Amino acid sequence: MENKKKNKRIRILILFIAVCLIPIGQAYCISVQHKVQQKEMKESVKKQEENSGLPEKTKEVAGQEKTGQQDTEVSGEPDKTGQEETEQKETEQKEPVMLAQYADLYEKNSHMAGWLSIEGMNIDYPVMQCENDDYYLHHDFYGNEDKYGCLYVRKIADVNTPGTNFIIYGHNMKDGSMFGDLDLYRNADFYLEHPLISFDTLYEERTYEIMAVFLSRVYYSDEEVFKYYQFYQADTQEEFDRFYENVKKLSLYDTGVTAEFGDTFLTLSTCAYHVKDGRLAVVAKRIE
Repeated sequence: MENKKKNKRIRILILFIAVCLIPIGQAYCISVQHKVQQKEMKESVKKQEENSGLPEKTKEVAGQEKTGQQDTEVSGEPDKTGQEETEQKETEQKEPVMLAQYADLYEKNSHMAGWLSIEGMNIDYPVMQCENDDYYLHHDFYGNEDKYGCLYVRKIADVNTPGTNFIIYGHNMKDGSMFGDLDLYRNADFYLEHPLISFDTLYEERTYEIMAVFLSRVYYSDEEVFKYYQFYQADTQEEFDRFYENVKKLSLYDTGVTAEFGDTFLTLSTCAYHVKDGRLAVVAKRIE
């Protein structure tokens, strides 16, 4: 009788442990799947970048150019074809050319707006943008529902023109993915070793230097406080000064990086848990 009770307790305990392990196992599988997907995208970017460095195949046009010149001399008419080609090339040069390393991913998802990376962190991801600001909170690069989401900018942000500031959002994941590593910047020593952020638009490579790191929160609409997540553009010196003075005052430490009206910035924003609806923000000034 005692053995039966003991065996029953053991079976119940095993069942309880199994039930507890199910969500842990699911979370682990999702984490692995996410990392595999991110690795594939990074490898795609690297491969395209390497291929873009190879010499392109060119046609032998010397003979064609010579033939065109002889035809012009015989006819006695000006070579309009050459002039038209020159004008067409000049027009094409004025249009932005997509960076080769991102062409393949952009073809797979035209919501891609750029690529963010920080040395010493797991942060090395595409940045997305679409009409629905909340979409990439819960969807991966390929549009599948995903608790990790993607790094993204809101539709109001214009990453391609020199506006004053744009904000990149991302989840603060426990496994360190997405903006899970951003907490490292709460330590001044880590900042000193990793002061730069790389952000490429689809058309331009950019470098930013961190100016301020601070904790904040999402405020009620009627609270008269500095809301960093609403700042995108400073059209006047006064608007710029309010932004600049507030981020400097809030910063956890003095980076020594200064700025002036006309400089441009990016802000990285993620959840923090020091207060309800807390946020961690990293503000960086463009230097290249």
